[in-house]
Amino acid sequence: MTEQMPTKYDPQGIEKGRYEWWIDNKFFEAKPESGKTPYTIVIPPPNVTGKLHLGHAWDTTLQDIMTRMKRMQGYDALWLPGMDHAGIATQAKVEGKLREEGKSRYDLGREKFLEESWKWKEEYAGHIREQWSKLGLGLDYSRERFTLDEGLSDAVKEVFVKLYEKKLIYRGKYIINWDPATKTAISDIEVIYKDVQGAFYHMRYPLADGNGHIEIATTRPETMLGDTAVAVHPKDERYQHLIGKKIILPIVGREMEIVADDYVDMEFGSGAVKITPAHDPNDFEIGNRHNLERVLIMHEDGTMNENAGKYEGLDRFECRKQIVKDLQDMDVLFKIEEHMHSVGHSERSGAVVEPYLSTQWFVDMKPLAQKSVDLQKGEEGVNFVPDRFEKTYLHWMENIRDWCISRQLWWGHQIPAWYHNETGEIYVGMDAPADAENWTQDEDVLDTWFSSALWPFSTLGWPDADNEELKRYYPTDALVTGYDIINFWVSRMIFQALEFTEEKPFKDVLIHGLVRDAEGRKMSKSLGNGVDPMDVIAEYGADSLRYFLATASSPGQDLRFSMEKVESVWNFANKIWNASRFALMNMEGMTYEEIDLSGKRSVADSWILTRLNETIEQVTHLAERYEFGEVGRSLYNFIWDDFCDWYIEMAKLPLYGEDEEAKRMTRSVLAYVLDNTMRLLHPFMPFITEEIWQNLPHQGESITIAAWPVVDESLSEESQSTNMKLLMDIITAVRTIRAEVQSPMSKKVPLTISAKDENTHNVLTTNAAYIERFCNPETLTIGQNIAAPEKSMSAVVSGAELFMPLEGLIDVDAELARLQKELEKWAKEVKLVQGKLSNERFVSKAPETVVAEERKKEADYLEKHATVEKRMEELKNL
Repeated sequence: MTEQMPTKYDPQGIEKGRYEWWIDNKFFEAKPESGKTPYTIVIPPPNVTGKLHLGHAWDTTLQDIMTRMKRMQGYDALWLPGMDHAGIATQAKVEGKLREEGKSRYDLGREKFLEESWKWKEEYAGHIREQWSKLGLGLDYSRERFTLDEGLSDAVKEVFVKLYEKKLIYRGKYIINWDPATKTAISDIEVIYKDVQGAFYHMRYPLADGNGHIEIATTRPETMLGDTAVAVHPKDERYQHLIGKKIILPIVGREMEIVADDYVDMEFGSGAVKITPAHDPNDFEIGNRHNLERVLIMHEDGTMNENAGKYEGLDRFECRKQIVKDLQDMDVLFKIEEHMHSVGHSERSGAVVEPYLSTQWFVDMKPLAQKSVDLQKGEEGVNFVPDRFEKTYLHWMENIRDWCISRQLWWGHQIPAWYHNETGEIYVGMDAPADAENWTQDEDVLDTWFSSALWPFSTLGWPDADNEELKRYYPTDALVTGYDIINFWVSRMIFQALEFTEEKPFKDVLIHGLVRDAEGRKMSKSLGNGVDPMDVIAEYGADSLRYFLATASSPGQDLRFSMEKVESVWNFANKIWNASRFALMNMEGMTYEEIDLSGKRSVADSWILTRLNETIEQVTHLAERYEFGEVGRSLYNFIWDDFCDWYIEMAKLPLYGEDEEAKRMTRSVLAYVLDNTMRLLHPFMPFITEEIWQNLPHQGESITIAAWPVVDESLSEESQSTNMKLLMDIITAVRTIRAEVQSPMSKKVPLTISAKDENTHNVLTTNAAYIERFCNPETLTIGQNIAAPEKSMSAVVSGAELFMPLEGLIDVDAELARLQKELEKWAKEVKLVQGKLSNERFVSKAPETVVAEERKKEADYLEKHATVEKRMEELKNL
């Protein structure tokens, strides 16, 4: 067996080819014919725009842990992969590539441009799959989907048509968020707000009758060219006499009316507001109430149009500079006041978003959102982990606005609406009208989030209600995603699922945070602090990166990336590798059938088996609660401390001894513990665990489909665990004393141990071989109630006291100083535990077992404190 395991842990070596072997053997493919209980996760589809980042690696690692564990627990686990066409982002990439070739999409035409986009998709989908393979993701590629594939496209059309028929989709002129760089509408949640240094520009608009003026202020003076009114509050006494009068718009010369509207805040600024219905959402509503003209003053690229008069052709910000100068020259603009304000930027292009009057398609969200809110406030709502994110979700749904779903792009789902060439009549349907030559299809495409909102059920065959996969695997069991897209995606999946499947799309939503750098900063190109997960894998292996990502944060919290911490995980993996090689070398030729734990077990054997049971219980319980950070700590402590540092060292006694029965038992324990440990660790570190497991005596083809460990109560022996703890405490105490006095372990020193009772005495004498092996005493004396030898160092452990002669080790003063620190330590522990026990709420509400454990601690600490105090008195009297 060991010939297959290199002497050195080399992650690149053991990971090479393993993923392909898993895929070729179809270990990750769901098996509906198995009759097992299904467990489903659909991957949040990454954009087909390039490399996956650390956030993707974190998100998918968590999903891989969950599905690998469920597969091992006997579920028919389906982890469905797929990718998103990412309308705006992908089109921008393809257009950028064309610009490098001196072309535009208009040179190619729609059909040829889409051919180029599909080529891009095929190329970058391959890159993404390669990165999935490097991470070791257990995906069922036989069911891979893409948001523009035929089945999902049919689902998108079906949803659009049904919502239109229910009058929940409509077309109209509204103020939308416009991205002048990509020349398309974007949704509210694709707008990122940034604080920008701007200004308030204070102006005087003259009354048409020449009797004075009215003062207004704006942060966007260029928009005045589209003003069609000035509004004041109807109860504002300053302006009541002006309501209904005419004013003249400077520069343009347009005559406008002063209107009264409750929207105006009398306390803000002058109490008078310029109204630009085509370039401000609030002004748009005021314009509707007062039947105001809507004057659009910009082209789609953010340059001024013919309605801007002499400023036509100028960029909007250049126009701002020029119009400010002109208004100052006219004495209309009389004050500029610096002002820091929040300005919307396009998440996709970074351009300043322009509120823009446009004819678009919208979803009427109120009735759809209400279903989701009602579900969540009942007993069957989606389970958010952590639950605080339920409030984020509900706040969004309860304050939702209609959703602009049309995008001025070519790459995406073209809106299934046609306009009659002569009458302008609108036809919406799954296919073009019968007399297609008389109709023209809407050129716009649907927002990418419209199709991804259907992802949990469209990927499984909806709208085919008779689809067996849909019946079996939907609703899905869990969704894993970041808190930053609860509004973008989670909310939309829920309301679409309720509307079209009458079921919630998933039972649980596990929310994680963002990956930040070691200083807590968000990773970005501008800061240059981004990390490519493929670079980390190339250096430390996928297992090290995965374990770090999965265990370095709690649900809902951000994660700070640190290469040093990834390296420490590599050290952990190296420790596992070396311990496994040692174990395998000592079970050479052993078969699975020869593993037998029914004979006589040593105290170390019984202890490690008990600790394994405890670890299985902890890991399983914590993983079911998605507490993967705690799982990692539990595994680390068991593997590094208990198994590697203690059990393997103690196993060397029987393995190198003459007792064949003890040797056989130790080999069985090593095989059993290592097998179960690799299974527990497998979802986190799939590559190294498969490599080690394949070299162990085992049943089955792969650890990926091996059974998840379960607690075997017959192997737990609490009394032996207590005995082992006593031995470990003695060994640790001796090592501590030697370290304090700088006495090497190789130097033999007499050791005396005084047991407090007969049971402890029997445990020590029975297991004296361990004390002799790990304490290296010149002589070992074990007895009951032995008086402290003169001039000796001492240590107190539960149930015993040990002594080592002072001669040649330390002076009395140093030992007294050491004991004083120990005395203070036990005094502090006594105070803490007695503080708990004096708290009536704790004693009355905590489980009896917990209170009993605290009382046991109190007795133990008091005994240790008294023993140290007594020893100090003895030393002082020397």
